[in-house]
Amino acid sequence: MAGSNAAIAVDVKEITVITPSEATPSHVLPLSTLDSQLFLRFTIEYLFLYRSPNNNNHSRHHTSARLKDALSRALVPYYPLAGRVRPRPHSHSHSHSHSPSSSKSSASPKAPYSSKPPAAPSPTSSSTAPSLPLSLPQPPLPPSPRRRPLLPPPLILQLTWLPDGGAALALAFNHCIIDGIGTSLFLNSFADLASGRSRLSDLLPLPVWDRHLPSLNSSSTTTPTPLTSSRPHPEFLKLPDPTGFAKRFSQEALVPTSVVFDAEKIAGMKKMAVSGGSKGGGYTGFEVVSGWVWRSWAGALGMEVGTVRMVFSVNVRGRVVGPGGRGQGYYGNAFVLGCAAGRGREVVGWGGGAAEAVRRAKEAAREEAYVREVVEAVGAGACPDTVGVLVVSQWSRLGLDRVDFGMGRPLQVAPLSTDRYCLILPVYGQRDAVRVVVALPSSAVPKYDYLVRNPTR
Repeated sequence: MAGSNAAIAVDVKEITVITPSEATPSHVLPLSTLDSQLFLRFTIEYLFLYRSPNNNNHSRHHTSARLKDALSRALVPYYPLAGRVRPRPHSHSHSHSHSPSSSKSSASPKAPYSSKPPAAPSPTSSSTAPSLPLSLPQPPLPPSPRRRPLLPPPLILQLTWLPDGGAALALAFNHCIIDGIGTSLFLNSFADLASGRSRLSDLLPLPVWDRHLPSLNSSSTTTPTPLTSSRPHPEFLKLPDPTGFAKRFSQEALVPTSVVFDAEKIAGMKKMAVSGGSKGGGYTGFEVVSGWVWRSWAGALGMEVGTVRMVFSVNVRGRVVGPGGRGQGYYGNAFVLGCAAGRGREVVGWGGGAAEAVRRAKEAAREEAYVREVVEAVGAGACPDTVGVLVVSQWSRLGLDRVDFGMGRPLQVAPLSTDRYCLILPVYGQRDAVRVVVALPSSAVPKYDYLVRNPTR
């Protein structure tokens, strides 16, 4: 279950700047309040592993050329991904600038492709998950006394050929520009172009920018004010740390863990949640899996004392952008955080209570008033607390397992590294199964392994 930290050397021969294949607008685009929130100042990093049908230099060169050509074409409708993000003075928001005059050079099959020369390195995890040996190169930008501070590039891509003939495709997206659903929209369009399944004119849904919509932005850009609402927003509360959570995660080595829940096990967990005395019934797979992992995580960390929280993203595109094509094509950040909270003893005790707490949090986060309150709060500088909090992101329903660049569907979809954030991933060949990866302090791993694999009432 725990992974190795062994590193594998990657021969990076050249960096290529990929620009849109057609002329695109050159202008400054303001980001929304949801885009600019402090919680999203990081990159979404994916690793796709493919089985290469042919292991020869000609096949590799052809695949590399197809990917570069397809990326160049995909960047035409998604041209903001070829720009840069700069802080906007005297504001919590950031602006996105684009220049279509980037240079382009050739690359070997091992070279990474970048929409723009990468900025300074971003923080990386202290531990690496099994079979995830790659890290994206981060060469510095040329010095310029007039250059304003830049956030990470909107997109960096690296293709690496593995010794057994397989291919590893690593990508990093600036979360300020795009959310998880947006990355899936882009990647599937990119893959359809690379494989020849679609032409540029056939791509659907059409990408939508629309960061100006009032529903995505706070009503005030003046002095930040505290969140005032009769509705609880426990995700923003700064709570005591009676169990030494922060100290443990900062001082102990983090060890990656991975466990698969197949369809049979998930069905059993649903029955157990209903029979455990929870109100209501008919839980979703996400509710029971995330609730069970939350319970096991809290128990392994000895968090029976105090309040335990779990936050997760809730898609609100239909509410903030609108139904139909515009909402389906919107690739900016259009989610709020649901927050399940409970007393440590109650969460660790299970009985279906954790799944019920997740369901209630998910339902609350979809209400219009809740979404509006979150937009106003993050616009005023509010940031979710992370002490005693399990952060969960569900990748299994994004469609990442369908991203086929002409090499077949990926054998594995995973993060570049596994840290304290919990990810729910698809499992190759098992449509209704999920893999859950999360890193814990080394001393907590044995107990977590036992709890997460042994459901009890």
